[in-house]
Amino acid sequence: MVEKFTLPQITIKDLIGAIPKECFQRSAIKSSRYVLQNVLLSGLLIKGSVYIPYLTQLSGGYYTSSVVSSALWSFFWFAQGLSFTGLWVLAHECGHYAYSNRKYINNMVGFILHSILLVPYYSWKISHAKHHAGIGHMNKDQVFVPQTRSETRALTLDYENADENVVTGVDVPEEEQLRLSEVLEDAPLVVLLNLLIQQLVGWPLYLLMNVSGQRYPKWTSHFNPYAAIFDTRHFGQVVLSDVGIAGVLLGLFVWGQQRGFREVVFHYLIPYLWVNCWLVSVTFLQHTDPSVPRYRDGLWNFQRGALCTIDRVFMGPVGTYILHGICETHIAHHVCSKIPHYNAWKATDALKTYLGPHYNYSDENFFVSLYKTYRDCVFVEDQGDIVFYKDSRGRASRMAELKQTQEVSDSGVELQ
Repeated sequence: MVEKFTLPQITIKDLIGAIPKECFQRSAIKSSRYVLQNVLLSGLLIKGSVYIPYLTQLSGGYYTSSVVSSALWSFFWFAQGLSFTGLWVLAHECGHYAYSNRKYINNMVGFILHSILLVPYYSWKISHAKHHAGIGHMNKDQVFVPQTRSETRALTLDYENADENVVTGVDVPEEEQLRLSEVLEDAPLVVLLNLLIQQLVGWPLYLLMNVSGQRYPKWTSHFNPYAAIFDTRHFGQVVLSDVGIAGVLLGLFVWGQQRGFREVVFHYLIPYLWVNCWLVSVTFLQHTDPSVPRYRDGLWNFQRGALCTIDRVFMGPVGTYILHGICETHIAHHVCSKIPHYNAWKATDALKTYLGPHYNYSDENFFVSLYKTYRDCVFVEDQGDIVFYKDSRGRASRMAELKQTQEVSDSGVELQ
Protein backbone atom coordinates (compact mmCIF):
# COMPACT_ATOMS: atom_id res chain seq x y z
CA MET A 1 0.00 0.00 0.00
CA VAL A 2 1.49 3.33 -1.09
CA GLU A 3 1.05 6.14 1.40
CA LYS A 4 -0.22 9.52 0.15
CA PHE A 5 1.90 12.56 0.94
CA THR A 6 0.22 15.86 1.82
CA LEU A 7 2.23 18.96 0.97
CA PRO A 8 3.12 20.94 4.16
CA GLN A 9 1.40 24.34 4.22
CA ILE A 10 3.60 25.94 6.86
CA THR A 11 5.40 29.27 7.04
CA ILE A 12 8.89 29.82 8.43
CA LYS A 13 7.44 32.20 11.02
CA ASP A 14 5.03 29.57 12.32
CA LEU A 15 7.71 26.87 12.33
CA ILE A 16 10.16 28.98 14.34
CA GLY A 17 7.33 30.24 16.54
CA ALA A 18 6.47 26.69 17.59
CA ILE A 19 9.84 26.39 19.35
CA PRO A 20 10.10 27.76 22.93
CA LYS A 21 12.27 30.89 23.05
CA GLU A 22 14.64 29.47 25.66
CA CYS A 23 15.76 26.84 23.14
CA PHE A 24 17.67 29.51 21.20
CA GLN A 25 19.91 30.41 24.15
CA ARG A 26 23.60 29.45 23.77
CA SER A 27 26.32 29.21 26.40
CA ALA A 28 30.01 28.66 25.72
CA ILE A 29 30.50 27.43 29.29
CA LYS A 30 27.73 24.85 29.00
CA SER A 31 28.89 23.74 25.55
CA SER A 32 32.46 23.39 26.80
CA ARG A 33 31.30 20.99 29.50
CA TYR A 34 30.23 18.59 26.76
CA VAL A 35 33.59 18.92 25.01
CA LEU A 36 35.29 18.15 28.31
CA GLN A 37 32.97 15.15 28.74
CA ASN A 38 34.07 13.60 25.44
CA VAL A 39 37.72 14.49 25.97
CA LEU A 40 37.66 12.82 29.41
CA LEU A 41 35.98 9.75 27.93
CA SER A 42 38.64 9.51 25.22
CA GLY A 43 41.37 9.97 27.81
CA LEU A 44 39.95 7.20 30.01
CA LEU A 45 39.78 4.88 27.03
CA ILE A 46 43.41 5.62 26.13
CA LYS A 47 44.44 5.07 29.74
CA GLY A 48 42.56 1.79 29.79
CA SER A 49 44.17 0.62 26.56
CA VAL A 50 47.57 0.72 28.28
CA TYR A 51 46.50 -2.32 30.31
CA ILE A 52 45.44 -4.42 27.30
CA PRO A 53 48.89 -6.13 26.96
CA TYR A 54 48.87 -7.02 30.67
CA LEU A 55 45.34 -8.42 30.52
CA THR A 56 46.31 -10.38 27.44
CA GLN A 57 49.28 -11.97 29.24
CA LEU A 58 47.05 -12.98 32.15
CA SER A 59 44.54 -14.67 29.86
CA GLY A 60 46.56 -17.87 29.36
CA GLY A 61 47.66 -19.64 26.16
CA TYR A 62 48.39 -18.24 22.73
CA TYR A 63 44.92 -18.66 21.24
CA THR A 64 43.13 -17.40 24.34
CA SER A 65 45.38 -14.37 24.61
CA SER A 66 44.86 -13.60 20.90
CA VAL A 67 41.09 -13.67 21.34
CA VAL A 68 41.24 -11.50 24.47
CA SER A 69 43.60 -9.01 22.81
CA SER A 70 41.43 -8.76 19.69
CA ALA A 71 38.26 -8.33 21.75
CA LEU A 72 39.73 -5.61 23.98
CA TRP A 73 41.25 -3.65 21.12
CA SER A 74 38.03 -3.96 19.12
CA PHE A 75 36.06 -2.54 22.04
CA PHE A 76 38.56 0.30 22.40
CA TRP A 77 38.37 1.21 18.71
CA PHE A 78 34.57 1.03 18.69
CA ALA A 79 34.17 3.16 21.83
CA GLN A 80 36.89 5.65 20.89
CA GLY A 81 35.33 6.08 17.47
CA LEU A 82 32.04 7.00 19.14
CA SER A 83 33.75 9.45 21.50
CA PHE A 84 35.62 11.10 18.61
CA THR A 85 32.32 11.33 16.71
CA GLY A 86 30.81 13.13 19.69
CA LEU A 87 33.62 15.70 19.43
CA TRP A 88 32.86 15.99 15.70
CA VAL A 89 29.24 16.77 16.55
CA LEU A 90 30.31 19.58 18.88
CA ALA A 91 32.73 20.97 16.27
CA HIS A 92 29.85 20.87 13.78
CA GLU A 93 27.81 23.03 16.17
CA CYS A 94 30.65 25.56 16.18
CA GLY A 95 30.26 25.90 12.41
CA HIS A 96 26.63 26.88 12.95
CA TYR A 97 27.51 29.29 15.79
CA ALA A 98 25.44 27.14 18.13
CA TYR A 99 28.36 26.63 20.55
CA SER A 100 28.61 30.22 21.76
CA ASN A 101 27.18 33.69 21.21
CA ARG A 102 30.65 34.86 20.19
CA LYS A 103 31.79 34.14 16.65
CA TYR A 104 35.50 33.88 17.46
CA ILE A 105 34.89 31.26 20.16
CA ASN A 106 32.87 29.14 17.72
CA ASN A 107 35.56 29.37 15.06
CA MET A 108 38.47 28.74 17.43
CA VAL A 109 36.95 25.64 19.04
CA GLY A 110 35.53 24.35 15.77
CA PHE A 111 38.80 24.81 13.90
CA ILE A 112 40.79 22.91 16.56
CA LEU A 113 38.35 20.03 16.98
CA HIS A 114 37.61 19.52 13.30
CA SER A 115 41.25 19.79 12.26
CA ILE A 116 42.19 17.11 14.83
CA LEU A 117 39.58 14.88 13.16
CA LEU A 118 40.95 15.73 9.67
CA VAL A 119 37.94 17.84 8.68
CA PRO A 120 38.76 21.11 6.87
CA TYR A 121 36.78 23.37 9.21
CA TYR A 122 35.98 26.44 7.10
CA SER A 123 35.75 24.54 3.82
CA TRP A 124 33.19 22.09 5.14
CA LYS A 125 31.41 24.84 7.05
CA ILE A 126 30.84 26.66 3.73
CA SER A 127 29.47 23.63 1.88
CA HIS A 128 27.44 22.58 4.92
CA ALA A 129 25.81 26.02 5.08
CA LYS A 130 24.75 25.50 1.45
CA HIS A 131 23.32 22.14 2.45
CA HIS A 132 21.18 23.82 5.09
CA ALA A 133 20.11 26.57 2.69
CA GLY A 134 19.07 24.09 0.00
CA ILE A 135 18.09 21.04 2.06
CA GLY A 136 15.69 18.77 0.19
CA HIS A 137 16.17 20.54 -3.17
CA MET A 138 17.29 18.31 -6.01
CA ASN A 139 19.61 20.95 -7.49
CA LYS A 140 20.68 22.95 -4.41
CA ASP A 141 21.30 20.40 -1.68
CA GLN A 142 24.95 19.42 -1.21
CA VAL A 143 25.01 15.91 0.21
CA PHE A 144 23.32 12.57 -0.42
CA VAL A 145 21.71 14.00 -3.52
CA PRO A 146 19.51 11.26 -5.04
CA GLN A 147 20.44 9.70 -8.35
CA THR A 148 17.80 10.17 -11.00
CA ARG A 149 16.57 7.35 -13.20
CA SER A 150 18.71 8.55 -16.12
CA GLU A 151 21.83 8.68 -13.90
CA THR A 152 21.48 5.03 -12.97
CA ARG A 153 21.69 2.12 -15.36
CA ALA A 154 17.89 1.96 -15.39
CA LEU A 155 17.86 3.86 -18.72
CA THR A 156 15.80 6.93 -19.50
CA LEU A 157 12.02 7.03 -19.56
CA ASP A 158 9.69 8.60 -22.12
CA TYR A 159 7.52 10.37 -19.55
CA GLU A 160 4.88 11.51 -22.06
CA ASN A 161 4.10 7.97 -23.13
CA ALA A 162 5.18 5.98 -20.08
CA ASP A 163 2.88 3.77 -18.03
CA GLU A 164 1.56 5.91 -15.15
CA ASN A 165 2.22 3.07 -12.72
CA VAL A 166 5.89 3.03 -13.72
CA VAL A 167 6.17 6.80 -13.19
CA THR A 168 4.44 6.80 -9.79
CA GLY A 169 6.02 3.56 -8.61
CA VAL A 170 2.60 2.14 -7.74
CA ASP A 171 1.72 -1.34 -9.03
CA VAL A 172 4.77 -1.46 -11.29
CA PRO A 173 4.34 -4.27 -13.87
CA GLU A 174 6.25 -7.42 -12.98
CA GLU A 175 8.29 -7.41 -16.19
CA GLU A 176 9.48 -3.87 -15.48
CA GLN A 177 10.41 -4.83 -11.92
CA LEU A 178 12.48 -7.75 -13.17
CA ARG A 179 14.20 -5.59 -15.80
CA LEU A 180 15.21 -2.94 -13.27
CA SER A 181 16.26 -5.54 -10.72
CA GLU A 182 18.61 -7.14 -13.21
CA VAL A 183 20.10 -3.86 -14.39
CA LEU A 184 20.54 -2.40 -10.90
CA GLU A 185 21.85 -5.59 -9.26
CA ASP A 186 19.73 -5.75 -6.13
CA ALA A 187 21.18 -9.01 -4.78
CA PRO A 188 21.55 -8.72 -0.96
CA LEU A 189 25.27 -9.50 -1.09
CA VAL A 190 25.87 -6.72 -3.65
CA VAL A 191 23.84 -4.26 -1.56
CA LEU A 192 25.80 -5.18 1.57
CA LEU A 193 29.17 -4.88 -0.17
CA ASN A 194 28.35 -1.44 -1.58
CA LEU A 195 27.07 -0.35 1.82
CA LEU A 196 30.32 -1.44 3.50
CA ILE A 197 32.33 0.55 0.95
CA GLN A 198 30.19 3.63 1.67
CA GLN A 199 30.73 3.20 5.41
CA LEU A 200 34.48 2.80 5.15
CA VAL A 201 35.46 5.55 2.72
CA GLY A 202 32.30 7.57 2.04
CA TRP A 203 33.23 10.55 4.23
CA PRO A 204 36.81 11.12 3.00
CA LEU A 205 35.67 10.59 -0.61
CA TYR A 206 33.02 13.28 -0.14
CA LEU A 207 35.62 15.73 1.18
CA LEU A 208 38.23 14.79 -1.42
CA MET A 209 36.09 14.25 -4.53
CA ASN A 210 32.51 15.34 -3.70
CA VAL A 211 31.22 11.75 -3.96
CA SER A 212 27.41 11.70 -3.34
CA GLY A 213 27.37 15.51 -3.46
CA GLN A 214 25.73 18.01 -5.80
CA ARG A 215 26.57 17.83 -9.53
CA TYR A 216 29.70 19.97 -9.57
CA PRO A 217 32.51 19.60 -12.14
CA LYS A 218 34.71 16.51 -11.86
CA TRP A 219 37.41 16.56 -9.18
CA THR A 220 35.56 19.07 -7.03
CA SER A 221 37.23 18.97 -3.62
CA HIS A 222 36.87 20.63 -0.21
CA PHE A 223 40.66 21.09 -0.22
CA ASN A 224 40.76 23.10 -3.46
CA PRO A 225 40.08 26.84 -2.94
CA TYR A 226 39.21 27.14 -6.64
CA ALA A 227 36.53 24.42 -6.48
CA ALA A 228 32.99 25.22 -7.64
CA ILE A 229 31.77 24.90 -4.05
CA PHE A 230 33.53 28.15 -3.11
CA ASP A 231 33.43 31.81 -4.09
CA THR A 232 36.51 34.00 -4.49
CA ARG A 233 35.93 35.42 -0.99
CA HIS A 234 36.37 31.94 0.50
CA PHE A 235 39.93 31.48 -0.77
CA GLY A 236 41.71 32.36 2.49
CA GLN A 237 39.34 30.26 4.60
CA VAL A 238 39.88 27.17 2.45
CA VAL A 239 43.67 27.62 2.58
CA LEU A 240 43.54 28.04 6.36
CA SER A 241 41.49 24.85 6.61
CA ASP A 242 44.12 23.02 4.53
CA VAL A 243 46.88 24.36 6.78
CA GLY A 244 45.04 22.98 9.80
CA ILE A 245 44.82 19.52 8.23
CA ALA A 246 48.47 19.64 7.17
CA GLY A 247 49.49 20.53 10.72
CA VAL A 248 47.62 17.56 12.17
CA LEU A 249 49.08 15.19 9.56
CA LEU A 250 52.56 16.47 10.42
CA GLY A 251 51.81 15.92 14.09
CA LEU A 252 50.74 12.34 13.41
CA PHE A 253 53.97 11.74 11.47
CA VAL A 254 56.11 13.08 14.32
CA TRP A 255 54.09 10.99 16.79
CA GLY A 256 54.80 7.92 14.71
CA GLN A 257 58.50 8.67 14.50
CA GLN A 258 58.80 9.26 18.23
CA ARG A 259 56.64 6.43 19.58
CA GLY A 260 56.07 4.10 16.64
CA PHE A 261 53.48 4.10 13.90
CA ARG A 262 51.73 1.10 15.43
CA GLU A 263 50.62 3.36 18.26
CA VAL A 264 49.34 5.93 15.75
CA VAL A 265 47.37 3.25 13.92
CA PHE A 266 45.91 1.72 17.09
CA HIS A 267 45.11 4.96 18.93
CA TYR A 268 44.17 7.27 16.06
CA LEU A 269 43.81 5.75 12.59
CA ILE A 270 41.46 2.88 13.42
CA PRO A 271 39.21 5.04 15.67
CA TYR A 272 39.24 7.60 12.83
CA LEU A 273 37.88 4.93 10.47
CA TRP A 274 35.10 4.30 12.97
CA VAL A 275 34.36 8.05 12.92
CA ASN A 276 34.02 7.79 9.13
CA CYS A 277 31.59 4.92 9.60
CA TRP A 278 29.41 6.74 12.13
CA LEU A 279 29.39 10.02 10.21
CA VAL A 280 28.32 8.41 6.95
CA SER A 281 25.64 6.26 8.54
CA VAL A 282 24.25 9.08 10.69
CA THR A 283 24.14 11.72 7.96
CA PHE A 284 22.86 9.22 5.39
CA LEU A 285 19.95 8.20 7.60
CA GLN A 286 19.20 11.79 8.60
CA HIS A 287 18.40 12.70 5.01
CA THR A 288 17.45 9.46 3.29
CA ASP A 289 14.28 7.42 3.62
CA PRO A 290 11.61 6.17 1.19
CA SER A 291 9.05 8.32 3.05
CA VAL A 292 11.02 11.59 2.82
CA PRO A 293 10.32 13.76 -0.25
CA ARG A 294 12.69 15.73 -2.47
CA TYR A 295 11.59 18.88 -4.24
CA ARG A 296 12.38 20.78 -7.40
CA ASP A 297 11.89 24.51 -7.96
CA GLY A 298 8.14 24.33 -8.43
CA LEU A 299 7.27 23.45 -4.83
CA TRP A 300 10.46 23.85 -2.78
CA ASN A 301 10.83 26.39 -0.01
CA PHE A 302 13.07 26.47 3.05
CA GLN A 303 10.52 25.22 5.55
CA ARG A 304 9.53 22.27 3.38
CA GLY A 305 13.18 21.46 2.84
CA ALA A 306 13.84 21.54 6.58
CA LEU A 307 11.22 18.82 6.98
CA CYS A 308 13.01 16.60 4.42
CA THR A 309 14.88 15.04 7.31
CA ILE A 310 14.05 12.26 9.73
CA ASP A 311 14.73 11.81 13.44
CA ARG A 312 15.98 8.37 14.44
CA VAL A 313 17.20 6.60 17.57
CA PHE A 314 20.92 5.74 17.80
CA MET A 315 21.76 2.98 20.28
CA GLY A 316 19.78 4.46 23.19
CA PRO A 317 21.96 6.37 25.69
CA VAL A 318 24.95 6.31 23.31
CA GLY A 319 23.10 8.60 20.92
CA THR A 320 21.85 10.76 23.77
CA TYR A 321 25.01 11.26 25.83
CA ILE A 322 27.96 10.53 23.52
CA LEU A 323 26.66 11.73 20.14
CA HIS A 324 24.60 14.51 21.77
CA GLY A 325 21.31 13.70 20.06
CA ILE A 326 22.51 14.30 16.52
CA CYS A 327 20.19 11.55 15.26
CA GLU A 328 17.25 12.15 17.56
CA THR A 329 16.90 15.95 17.07
CA HIS A 330 17.94 16.57 13.48
CA ILE A 331 14.68 18.13 12.28
CA ALA A 332 14.98 20.85 14.93
CA HIS A 333 18.58 21.37 13.82
CA HIS A 334 17.45 22.07 10.25
CA VAL A 335 14.61 24.33 11.34
CA CYS A 336 17.15 26.47 13.23
CA SER A 337 20.79 25.38 13.20
CA LYS A 338 21.79 27.82 15.97
CA ILE A 339 19.90 25.81 18.57
CA PRO A 340 22.55 24.04 20.73
CA HIS A 341 22.16 20.29 21.12
CA TYR A 342 21.24 20.50 24.81
CA ASN A 343 18.19 22.61 23.89
CA ALA A 344 17.30 20.64 20.75
CA TRP A 345 15.45 18.01 22.78
CA LYS A 346 12.87 20.51 24.00
CA ALA A 347 12.66 22.05 20.53
CA THR A 348 12.06 18.59 19.06
CA ASP A 349 9.20 17.89 21.47
CA ALA A 350 7.58 21.19 20.50
CA LEU A 351 7.99 20.58 16.77
CA LYS A 352 6.68 17.04 17.07
CA THR A 353 3.47 18.39 18.61
CA TYR A 354 3.15 21.22 16.09
CA LEU A 355 3.96 19.26 12.94
CA GLY A 356 1.84 16.20 13.61
CA PRO A 357 1.93 13.96 10.51
CA HIS A 358 4.66 16.11 8.94
CA TYR A 359 7.13 15.10 11.67
CA ASN A 360 9.34 12.30 10.32
CA TYR A 361 10.46 9.79 12.92
CA SER A 362 11.65 6.19 13.10
CA ASP A 363 12.51 4.12 16.15
CA GLU A 364 13.55 1.12 14.06
CA ASN A 365 16.90 -0.43 14.94
CA PHE A 366 19.56 1.90 13.53
CA PHE A 367 21.53 -0.82 11.74
CA VAL A 368 18.42 -2.45 10.29
CA SER A 369 17.36 0.97 8.97
CA LEU A 370 20.81 1.51 7.47
CA TYR A 371 20.62 -1.64 5.38
CA LYS A 372 16.95 -1.26 4.40
CA THR A 373 17.34 2.42 3.48
CA TYR A 374 20.43 1.78 1.37
CA ARG A 375 18.59 -1.09 -0.35
CA ASP A 376 15.30 0.76 -0.93
CA CYS A 377 16.53 4.27 -1.81
CA VAL A 378 18.06 3.76 -5.26
CA PHE A 379 16.80 6.52 -7.55
CA VAL A 380 14.15 9.18 -8.12
CA GLU A 381 12.43 10.19 -11.33
CA ASP A 382 13.94 12.86 -13.59
CA GLN A 383 10.66 14.79 -13.63
CA GLY A 384 8.24 15.98 -10.98
CA ASP A 385 8.19 18.83 -8.46
CA ILE A 386 7.92 16.27 -5.64
CA VAL A 387 9.76 12.96 -5.93
CA PHE A 388 10.28 10.00 -3.62
CA TYR A 389 12.95 7.35 -3.66
CA LYS A 390 12.27 4.12 -5.51
CA ASP A 391 13.87 0.77 -4.91
CA SER A 392 15.77 -1.30 -7.46
CA ARG A 393 12.46 -2.60 -8.81
CA GLY A 394 11.07 0.89 -9.42
CA ARG A 395 8.63 0.73 -6.50
CA ALA A 396 7.86 3.73 -4.28
CA SER A 397 6.36 3.53 -0.80
CA ARG A 398 4.93 7.05 -0.93
CA MET A 399 3.50 9.42 -3.54
CA ALA A 400 2.34 13.04 -3.63
CA GLU A 401 -1.28 14.05 -4.03
CA LEU A 402 -1.51 15.12 -7.68
CA LYS A 403 -4.10 17.82 -6.99
CA GLN A 404 -1.90 19.78 -4.61
CA THR A 405 -1.37 23.05 -6.45
CA GLN A 406 -1.44 25.65 -3.69
CA GLU A 407 1.75 27.30 -2.59
CA VAL A 408 2.55 29.01 0.69
CA SER A 409 4.90 31.97 0.77
CA ASP A 410 7.13 32.80 3.71
CA SER A 411 4.63 35.47 4.77
CA GLY A 412 1.95 32.87 5.12
CA VAL A 413 -0.14 33.97 2.11
CA GLU A 414 -1.45 31.11 0.00
CA LEU A 415 -0.72 31.52 -3.70
CA GLN A 416 -2.87 29.98 -6.42
